[in-house]
Amino acid sequence: MKPQCSRRRCAIYTRKSTDEGLDQSFNSLDAQREACGAYILSQTHEGWEPTGELYDDGGYSGGSMDRPGLQQLLEDVEAGKVDIIVVYKVDRLTRSLADFARIVDVLDKHGASFVSVTQAFNTTNSMGRLTLNVLLSFAQFEREVTGERIRDKIAASKARGMWMGGTVPLGYEVKDRKLVIVPDEAARVRHIFERYLALGSVYDLQAELAADGILTKSRMLKDGRNYGDNNFSRGGLYQMLRSRIYRGEVTHRGKSYPGEHDAIIDADTFEEVANRLTGNQVKQKHAAYAEHPSLFAGIIWDGDGRRLTPNHANKSGVRYRYYISQKDKQRLDLPVVRVPAGDIENLLIHQLRQQSGVSWDGPRPARELVLASVRKVTIHRDRVDIEFIDRDGPVSIPATMVRCSGEKRIAAAPENYLHPRPDASLIKLIVRAHQANKALSDPANPSVEAAATSMSVSTPYFCSLLRLAHLAPDITTAILDGRQPAHLNRQFLARTNNLPIDWQGQRAMLGFA
Repeated sequence: MKPQCSRRRCAIYTRKSTDEGLDQSFNSLDAQREACGAYILSQTHEGWEPTGELYDDGGYSGGSMDRPGLQQLLEDVEAGKVDIIVVYKVDRLTRSLADFARIVDVLDKHGASFVSVTQAFNTTNSMGRLTLNVLLSFAQFEREVTGERIRDKIAASKARGMWMGGTVPLGYEVKDRKLVIVPDEAARVRHIFERYLALGSVYDLQAELAADGILTKSRMLKDGRNYGDNNFSRGGLYQMLRSRIYRGEVTHRGKSYPGEHDAIIDADTFEEVANRLTGNQVKQKHAAYAEHPSLFAGIIWDGDGRRLTPNHANKSGVRYRYYISQKDKQRLDLPVVRVPAGDIENLLIHQLRQQSGVSWDGPRPARELVLASVRKVTIHRDRVDIEFIDRDGPVSIPATMVRCSGEKRIAAAPENYLHPRPDASLIKLIVRAHQANKALSDPANPSVEAAATSMSVSTPYFCSLLRLAHLAPDITTAILDGRQPAHLNRQFLARTNNLPIDWQGQRAMLGFA
């Protein structure tokens, strides 16, 4: 008689880098879970069986271990609830060799292992662990060495003024791997620089060039197709007017080197254009007459001592403003800090009114009033420090950066803000929860599966929605009003599997107590 295999509890872990499409009836996480479930079923003869718990991380990058689903999984491994972690691919678990080593260390300490369904890695045996470690180590080593060689070669070549390839700028052509001036195109470049100095505006320059029929460089692809000969865009003109190529230089990582090619624009003209561009840019960013002036431009810094400058992005016709850290050439390893302008200004305007006692008409103070009242704002990882001109020592507001609806947001207590901050994706989740509850009570849906189908969602997702339809009324009201705790976003609430039935327990778990 064949001996019975010991029971092996298998936990399925799934991950997707973005939350796009997760509300579909069968999404990427479902597909991963289904493939892993089938693999576990095929190993039933070895004693494998699924735990039934969901460890999902939708909308989280694999470059970090700061993922709620992964953290819960590792806690269950440490608690002895899991014997094998099953993933669709290794990179679903992590994309970092260092993080992988930490995860394997946790697994080894508690007698657990992991299996990749679509790759020949099985750490339930020593050979599988060795193979995976060796391959990951050599892959990371090769990427780093290759990258270093390429970067060193480019840096050395550019320091000698060599052209290292890329899009050939208007006014030049490449011969024997060197930039050579094209006379008729060079005349076009000089005309553009001269007209900018005369007009003083890239907007006006763009309009004049289009009216005069002055077009971009004509180019040919390797397959023989032509492109170019178009009207200049404003972005293209800004880039052209700032390009030190035209001054006869080559740039690399913020440094300029004398180039092997001849200049088209003399040094005096180039510097005059650069100064005019910079002056206009400052006026646009700091102008009091702008539709959304960046009130704290010039006085806001990050915790590493880098100034945050105003920036914006346009998406679907909507303008999103940010304060972004400037690069520090001495500390290139520091991550970029990107703070939504609306969030930080909402917090700072409220503190300005509360702490300094100044008042103004309308929802926002004038920039002049801000500069007369606030000396400096510093955004640390755990707080925001505000230094007022008329008082000693900074005012510190506990605040952190959290991911919400796919972007980083400033998270502080609701009472620290001037206006409530409703979370659209969180509100949508609550609406969907009540739609699910209504679908379940519809006589046309005889079962949970039928109700889920009527909403075009998977049955597990439908069941998770049902739990949220019975939140305490004050919790639902706080979410609709934008007064929820800083950490409570769509991802957090959707993954709260053990939500208590009693309202007081819900308040305690979700941070409303």
